[in-house]
Amino acid sequence: MSQWQEKAHVDLMLDDLETWAVVGLSGDTTRTAYEIAHLLQQRGKRIVPIHPDAPTVLGEQGYATLAEVPFPVDVVDVFRRSEAAGEFADQAVAIGAKGVWFQLGVIDEAAFERTAAAGVPMVMDTCPAIEWRKRGR
Repeated sequence: MSQWQEKAHVDLMLDDLETWAVVGLSGDTTRTAYEIAHLLQQRGKRIVPIHPDAPTVLGEQGYATLAEVPFPVDVVDVFRRSEAAGEFADQAVAIGAKGVWFQLGVIDEAAFERTAAAGVPMVMDTCPAIEWRKRGR
């Protein structure tokens, strides 16, 4: 298991952190971000759509940027290409998020190092659905 998927960090986010900002979440039901946001809701998490259009998705008001969210965010879950993802890790640190999650296939080693150096747990290149499945849930 790579340092990117440290079990303690995965457990913290899945078990203890409630409010998940989902970067790249729109109302497009065919997208993975929508499917995972719905799963997060089913598992008792509050989702916050982060998308330039600030759509309402799955009953939750969206915001154009993380900085605009008017309440604390626990986890920033990033559905963006690797080359565009790092800025969201930096924004997550800036808003005081307690964790950053880069989805399957999203890898930015420099962002991982910056986030870890800031003391914020980060998981990269996996998905909550995969991690719950590993636990048999």
